[in-house]
Amino acid sequence: MRAQHTRETLLHDLRVLGVEQSDILFMHSSFKSLGPVKGGVATVIGALEDAVGHEGLLLIPSFNLVAGGKRAEIWDIETTLSTVGWITEYFRRMPGTYRSDHFSHSVAARGKGAKEFVSGHLGQEGLKAPWDREPWGSTYGTNSPMYRAYKADGKLLMLGVDYESSTYCHVVETMHWNMLLDQGLDVEFRGLKRPALGEFWDRSSKLSRGRIGDADCRLFRIREYVDSLLREVIDNP
Repeated sequence: MRAQHTRETLLHDLRVLGVEQSDILFMHSSFKSLGPVKGGVATVIGALEDAVGHEGLLLIPSFNLVAGGKRAEIWDIETTLSTVGWITEYFRRMPGTYRSDHFSHSVAARGKGAKEFVSGHLGQEGLKAPWDREPWGSTYGTNSPMYRAYKADGKLLMLGVDYESSTYCHVVETMHWNMLLDQGLDVEFRGLKRPALGEFWDRSSKLSRGRIGDADCRLFRIREYVDSLLREVIDNP
């Protein structure tokens, strides 16, 4: 019988990977990739909170990505499910978790300043994105949690997932599109080739790679990631 991962062993793995006290940590995740965990998702979140400590902030997407174009119609900040993994839905439902108010790309937070960090997502300031829809604010605008984590030089943990799950590629796409619009160009929003950008990032960056439980993981700075990918997209459209 395989030994189960515990809060202590997961914390050790997070430390070895490079998660530190007081970090602002944004995570994409696959619970299944971790292997057997004693206590389930609660243990995973407990280890993450131990890793960032009382002065840290844990951010997890609580996206509403249901098919059929009905995201806005079903949106309720309190009850709409997160559709991007079991960890994200469990995290959203925990007492003391705060969630940003966006019909499709909301973010949930726990830790120091969590409520303030995810507030203001109804604001219209900043980058224009194709997911913007009134009365909700700019998806990746100045007051969005993902943009705030970028400006705060937070870290991105990819726990058992590949670059197809990296929503920060949307931030790069949005930044690039807004640059073209600011130049007076009449261009449509275009998606990027995430696997190709991921290969570029793996080659060119000093990201940390390792295992948390059984999961293959990456950890790196959000600002460096976004800025590097944006430069590559500009230089190599």
